[in-house]
Amino acid sequence: MTTMNWDDFRLIRAIAEARSLVGAAEALGLNHSTVFRRLGQIEATLGRPLFERSRAGYSATGAGEEMVALANRMSDGVLEFERRLAGQDDRPRGELRVTTTDSMFATLLAPMFATFRVAYPEIRVDIIVSNASLNLSRRDADVAIRATSEPPDTLVGRKVGPMAWGIYGKIGTSLATCDPLGPDALYVGFGPPMEEIEAAVWIARNVPAARVVVRVNTMHVAAISAAAGVGLAILPCVVGDSMPELTRVSSRPPTTNALWLLTHADLKGAARVRAFMDHAWNFLSKEKARLAGE
Repeated sequence: MTTMNWDDFRLIRAIAEARSLVGAAEALGLNHSTVFRRLGQIEATLGRPLFERSRAGYSATGAGEEMVALANRMSDGVLEFERRLAGQDDRPRGELRVTTTDSMFATLLAPMFATFRVAYPEIRVDIIVSNASLNLSRRDADVAIRATSEPPDTLVGRKVGPMAWGIYGKIGTSLATCDPLGPDALYVGFGPPMEEIEAAVWIARNVPAARVVVRVNTMHVAAISAAAGVGLAILPCVVGDSMPELTRVSSRPPTTNALWLLTHADLKGAARVRAFMDHAWNFLSKEKARLAGE
């Protein structure tokens, strides 16, 4: 009878995702020779190859694909169990992973985290600053503070209020007085992972590519670039209005999103999550005017 364990499935999935033994070794914290040896042992036990080797890398065979699919289902089951277990905590303590963007943390949220730490000293907060959407279902984070027009169906939370956006230019330069749709308007654009946010879509539809002088991958860098006079930047008003070097050239594009506090449904009952959601709501409710660009 063939006996397999979870580590075997994790290894095969890692190789399939990396398409190389070196990449799988890095992902698993192992060395290359260990991954090579264990793959050989698994294939020998099963009596069939799990990967085809070529210059393009390791491609899963039919058997390999079945093993990867089962590994994903097993992983999802483990994560669901962890979420449900975490959601049963009845005391606000332990580790809490919160994700938000660099610009929101720098211009709005830092004081809120400071007061939360004082109020709940037994909760260790891990702040994950990222402009990419993290997967709360896979516990990349427990809570997300995000501007979005439509939160994912798998998440629950509270809508803080509308987020106003504007076009900002450096005071004292021609960018501060130019027509934002005119030939003299140069822009700071957005690259991955931000090419699909509303501001990036507006630029793609309204600004010729030749007038997008740089592209950045964080909102904070876009604001700093605009403050340096690189070009106009489309920013949340709470960010742009907080920088004395910038002036709001236009209130375009129209706001189409809002700030949300989000968590996974399985975690909403966890004491530490409830404590943070309530604390953040109380703090952000007082900032609705700034968020709305008033």
